[in-house]
Amino acid sequence: MDYDRIADLSLTIASVESERRERETSSDFTRVTTEFALSGPTPDGDGTVTGRGEDVTYDTEDHDRLAETGLPELTGEYTFESFSKRLAALDLFPGGAPDREVFRNYRRWGIESAALDLALRQAETDVASVLERSLEPVRFVASTRLGEPPTTDRLEVLHEQVPDLDFKLDPTPEWDADLVTAIDETVGTDAVRILDLKGQYEGTEVDVPADPELYELVLEGFPNAIIEDPALTDETRPLFEDSAVRSRVSWDAPIHGLEDVEALPWEPDWLNVKPSRFGSLASLLETITYCNERGIRLYGGGQFELGVGRGQVQMLASLFYPDSPNDVAPRAYNEPAVGDGLPASPLEPAGESVGFRW
Repeated sequence: MDYDRIADLSLTIASVESERRERETSSDFTRVTTEFALSGPTPDGDGTVTGRGEDVTYDTEDHDRLAETGLPELTGEYTFESFSKRLAALDLFPGGAPDREVFRNYRRWGIESAALDLALRQAETDVASVLERSLEPVRFVASTRLGEPPTTDRLEVLHEQVPDLDFKLDPTPEWDADLVTAIDETVGTDAVRILDLKGQYEGTEVDVPADPELYELVLEGFPNAIIEDPALTDETRPLFEDSAVRSRVSWDAPIHGLEDVEALPWEPDWLNVKPSRFGSLASLLETITYCNERGIRLYGGGQFELGVGRGQVQMLASLFYPDSPNDVAPRAYNEPAVGDGLPASPLEPAGESVGFRW
C-alpha cells in the first residue's frame, strides 16, 4: 500500500507557525485560509527546514479564532504515522467547535500536509520518489459560475484566452434551453467536462435543491459531461435508473473516506477527490487504492486554496490521476477578473527536488 511507504518516515518538529491568508474569488466570496509552517532540524543538525500545508476550512471565524488561540502542542519527535495518530487524538479547534464537522478534517489535512512536507525534507527526498511514482502533466478544467442571471460572458473571455480550455460548470435553476445553446455556441458542449449539481450540500450556502427539469436539461444538453453530486429524490431518481446515465455520475461532497464510497447508492464510475475532506493521508491513499482496484476513475478537486495547498492538490493529481478532468486549475483562474497569460492545460510538473510541493 502506498501509505506504508510514508508511515515510517522520521519527523522532528521544533516549532509551529501559522499565517492567515485572504483573497477575493471568482465565485463572489472572500476566501480565507491558514497556512501552517512546521519547522525542524536539517538531517545534519546544522540548520532548519520547514514543511508547509494549508487549512481550507470555509468559515472565516474559525481562522480568526485559530490566530488567537494557536494550535495544541505539536513539537516533538515522531514517525509520520505516530504524528497522524496524535492529530487524531487532539482538538484542533481549541477556540470553539466548527459549524461543520468536516472542517476538522480540513484542518487536520492542512497540518498533515505540512508534516509530510517536513518529513520528506528531513529525509532529503520527495513524495514521488517515496511512492515510486512519476510526476505527469496534469490536465485541468476551469471551474466557474455563470452569474446571476447566468450568461456566457466569463466563458467567452476564458475561451478567447485559452481556446482549448475545458470547463466545470455549476448549473442552477435559472438555466434554460437558450443558455445551453449559448454555451454550445461559445465553447461547445464537449468542452464542458463536469456539471456540478451541488445536490449534496444540504444546509450550506451553495446547496442547489433537486430540480428534475434542470437535471433533465443538462443530462440531454451535455450528453458527454460528468454529472456531479445529484440529489436523488422521488422526482429525480428515475432520471438515473439507466446504467448509461449512472456511469456519468460522480460524487464529491459525501466522500470523506472509504466507508462513504462503499455507502453510495451504486458503485460509482467516477469520484471527485478533494484531499482535505479525508483528513488523513492514510484515509486518502486507502480510498485511492480501493478505487484503482475497482476501475473507479478519479479526478482531483480544489477548494480555492490561496497558498501551498493548491500546488499539493495539483501534485496529487499528477501522481494518481493526471489525465482526468481535474478541478485544480492554477490560482489565476480563481481571480474575480480574467487576467492575461493564463496557463493552458496540461500543467507541466514543477515539483521541487525534495518535499511535498508543486
